[in-house]
Amino acid sequence: MQKLKVGVIGVGYLGKFHAEKYARMKHVDLVGVADIDLSKAQKISEKLNTHPYFNYQDIIDKVDAVSIAVPTPEHFRVSRDFLTKGVDVLIEKPMTVTLQEADELIKTAEARGLIIQVGHLERFNPAVVALKDIIKKPAFIESHRLSVYKERCSDVSVVLDLMIHDIDIITNFVYSNIKQIHAAGVSVISGHTDIANARLEFETGCVANVTASRISMRNERKIRLFQKDAYISVDFANQEVDIIRKNGKPGKGILPGAEIEQIRFTHEDVLQEELNAFVKSVKHREAPEVNGSVGRNALNIALSIMEQINKTNQVHYRYFQE
Repeated sequence: MQKLKVGVIGVGYLGKFHAEKYARMKHVDLVGVADIDLSKAQKISEKLNTHPYFNYQDIIDKVDAVSIAVPTPEHFRVSRDFLTKGVDVLIEKPMTVTLQEADELIKTAEARGLIIQVGHLERFNPAVVALKDIIKKPAFIESHRLSVYKERCSDVSVVLDLMIHDIDIITNFVYSNIKQIHAAGVSVISGHTDIANARLEFETGCVANVTASRISMRNERKIRLFQKDAYISVDFANQEVDIIRKNGKPGKGILPGAEIEQIRFTHEDVLQEELNAFVKSVKHREAPEVNGSVGRNALNIALSIMEQINKTNQVHYRYFQE
């Protein structure tokens, strides 16, 4: 079987992991890695026995597919260049900076029969996969995604950096349009919003309270979902799910009339699963689960949240100036 020729564009913190995992795939040929910091590209290429490139344009004609892990403002330009040359792309989240950019990439891919997969990593977390048959019409959702500060992620707001993961997961569970958004956020260290909270009200009546921070003293990635007769708690980092269900049986336990189920997963390499799915989609010409439209939807909500935050902050600023 002919190997799939793959490249990685941008081998900073995340891109280097993409490269390492592609290099270990049996049916993949890691043709090369590209980075504007040639020393990074050379270091990774030496480690993985591939070729370094300073200009990503030099690798376009050599690959069938690429992972694009450059800074977010460059996602559109780099992805467009590969798509126009007939190369399938996996774009790290957020897909682009604007909806117009996302729409152009989707249109370009559709016109050429190409694949766009967006790097919403948590979709491949076994805890999330297990919930597909458990979550049914949630009424209330609460999520917390907290991270210690990492300067490498400060080129966009915490909404586009971290909260967008939970936005994607929540909309995947609720299956409803959003009716209203209330949001607040502040910049503490970077030039962008570092802490944010959003209340998403869906047409089904479901409400989601979503919090994200990248200046926390600890890392935490948890979501809690409430639905009729059940409460579900998910710990993404530890890949654990706790489910409390009403069973109507009398008892004297912690929660009388309820049963508690705890699901613990063997720790899975979620990024590997994401890349496996991308390679499979490219080889079999199958639409990926996290396609361009999915990435655009999450981006649309994230940008709407940022719009609300900016409006709120402008009101506060005027108030304190008066």
